[in-house]
Amino acid sequence: MNFASLQFAGFLALVLCLHGAMPTVRLQNWALLAVSYYFYACWDVRLLGLIWLVTGVTYGFSRALSRPGLTELHRRRLLQASLLFSLLVLGTFKYFDFFSSSLAALLSAFGWRTEPLLLHLLLPAAISFYTFESISYVVGAYKRDLTHQASLPEYALFIAFFPKLVAGPIERPNVLIPQLTKRRLATRQQFSRGAFLILLGLCKKVAIADGLAPFVSSVYDGAGPHSAAEVAFATLAFAFQIYGDFSGYSDIARGCSLMLGIELSWNFNVPYFSRDPSEFWRRWHISLSSWLRDYVYIPLGGNRGSEAKTYRNLVYTMLIGGLWHGAAWTFVAWGAFHGGMLAVHKALAPVLKVFNAHPRPWVRAVHAGVAWAAFFCLTCYGWLLFRASSLDQVLNMTSTLLTGAGRGVSVNAPPLSALVGVPVLLAHDAWSYARGAHFAHESWPAWLRAALYVALLTLIVMGAANSRSAFIYFQF
Repeated sequence: MNFASLQFAGFLALVLCLHGAMPTVRLQNWALLAVSYYFYACWDVRLLGLIWLVTGVTYGFSRALSRPGLTELHRRRLLQASLLFSLLVLGTFKYFDFFSSSLAALLSAFGWRTEPLLLHLLLPAAISFYTFESISYVVGAYKRDLTHQASLPEYALFIAFFPKLVAGPIERPNVLIPQLTKRRLATRQQFSRGAFLILLGLCKKVAIADGLAPFVSSVYDGAGPHSAAEVAFATLAFAFQIYGDFSGYSDIARGCSLMLGIELSWNFNVPYFSRDPSEFWRRWHISLSSWLRDYVYIPLGGNRGSEAKTYRNLVYTMLIGGLWHGAAWTFVAWGAFHGGMLAVHKALAPVLKVFNAHPRPWVRAVHAGVAWAAFFCLTCYGWLLFRASSLDQVLNMTSTLLTGAGRGVSVNAPPLSALVGVPVLLAHDAWSYARGAHFAHESWPAWLRAALYVALLTLIVMGAANSRSAFIYFQF
C-alpha cells in the first residue's frame, strides 16, 4: 500500500477514526497492531510469518535477559544467541544468494568453476529496519537501560507500527515504547503539523522523486554510451530523487504518526547543506547513522584507540552501512567511499579547524562555501555508486565524467513539477536551515504560510501525471 495513493488515504482516515474511538490504551494498541499487520500483509501476506517469528523470538530473549539470578556469563550468551538469530534471519533472506554468487565468481577467477548454491528467497519488505529495531531492544534489555519493560503487544507494536514499518525511521525502544503505555489523543498542534508533513512529503515524492525517476532511469538503465553532461545531470537528478523519495516517506510517516499522537524520530535535517561527511551523517538517515554509531562503531572501539584504529572503525562501520542498504557490490563501494571520506575528514580536522576559526569573516565564509560545494559534488558521486547497477557501470560512468567520452542519446526530460519542485524544496530547506527549526514556516505571516500550502498542493496536482513508483527504500 503506497503512501502516495488514494487507498492509503482512505486507510489512514479509518485508522484515525478507529484509534480515536478506542477508550483505553490497551484497545488503542491492539487496534494499531491489527491495522499495522494488515498494512504489512498488503505487500505479501506470507511475510507476516517472518515478522511474527522475529518478534516472538527476540521478545523471548529480552524477557530471559530480565530474569533475576542470571550470571553475567549466561546473560552474555543469551545476548549472543539473540544477535546470532537476528543476523542469521537477515543474512539468509537478504545476503545468502549474494555471498554465494560472489564466492562462486571468486573461485571461478582462480580456475575453480562451481555452481553457486542459491535459495531464491523472497526478500521481505522492511526486514533490515525491524531487525535493527529488535536488536536495539534486546541490547537495551541486556544493558538494563530500557525505560519501560514492554508487554508482548507493546513490543509487537514497537516492531510493526505501520507508519515507520517499511522504511523507517529505525526507532529506539526508549523513544517509542513509552508513548505506547498511555492513551493517545493528538493535540491541535500535532494534528496540524502532521497534516503539513504529509503535504510536504507527498510533494517531495509525487512532484519531485516520481518526476525525476524516468530521466534518471533513461541514463542509468537505458542504452548508452551517454555523454558526460547526461551522466552528471542524471546523477544530480538522482541526488534529489532519492532525497525527495526517502525524506518524503519519512515526512509522511512522521505526519501520520503525529496525527495519532505519537512522535517518531526525525530522520532528515536538510542534509544537502552539509559541509563535511560528519555533518552529512548527522543530517541524512539520522536513525541509521546513530544506530551504526551506537551498535557498530562504538563496540568496535570508536575513537578510543590509535588514529589508525579510529579510521579503520569508521571504514568498517560505513561498509556495514553500505551493505545494509542492499546485497550488491555497488552498495559496498558506496559505504567504503563514505567511510573513506569520514576518515580523511577526521585526519584533516586540525587543518580545517584553522579556517573555521579564522578571525576574518570573509575567510570563514569562503571556506564554508568551498567546503559545501566540494562536499556536495562528492556526495553526488557517492550517489552514482549507489544508483549504478554494477561496478562495471561505475567504472564506465566515472571514465565518461573524467574524459568527456561518450555521446548523447535520447533521454526523458524531467517534467515541470520536478523542475519547479526542486527550487521550492531548496528554498524551504534553506529557510529551515537558517532558522534551525523543522517547522520554521509557523513563524511566517498567514498569507505566506497560505502561499506555501498552495504551492505544495499545486505541485502535487502537477505531479499527479507522473508515473507512480515504489519508494526506493522499500527494497531495503
